[in-house]
Amino acid sequence: MGEGAGEVETGPVHVQKLDAYGRAYATGKRKDAVARVWVKPGAGRIIVNKKPYEEYFARPVLQMVIRQPMLVAQREGQFDVIATVSGGGLSGQAGAVRHGISKALTHYEPELRSILKRVGFLTRDSRVVERKKYGRRKARRSFQFSKR
Repeated sequence: MGEGAGEVETGPVHVQKLDAYGRAYATGKRKDAVARVWVKPGAGRIIVNKKPYEEYFARPVLQMVIRQPMLVAQREGQFDVIATVSGGGLSGQAGAVRHGISKALTHYEPELRSILKRVGFLTRDSRVVERKKYGRRKARRSFQFSKR
């Protein structure tokens, strides 16, 4: 038989990735928004652009979107999150922060990966705004046709 006959092929092994301060870092994206997210053990504070997330994202739906990864992973109140987000609108920014938190959590605790992946939080939502075409009013909307 060839080389390595007794070895069993396994999938990629995910290891904990931390910086010098014991934080896990990840980048989250959604539409035109990009979020840089750091996760570290703490009291459950979430700070976005140097403000509490309740202040930055005033709408309850966006606050819920940001809390989702922690709730699904059952880690609410165990990690502090610091995020800087730019570009896009509030909805896209909330989605970017959620994506970043999910990725950073998997860097901190690799065993959470399967849970977050099953719910779809690790997938970058690739839907972006379609560009406007020439000869049209918007991306797909044409001018009103008249036979006259």
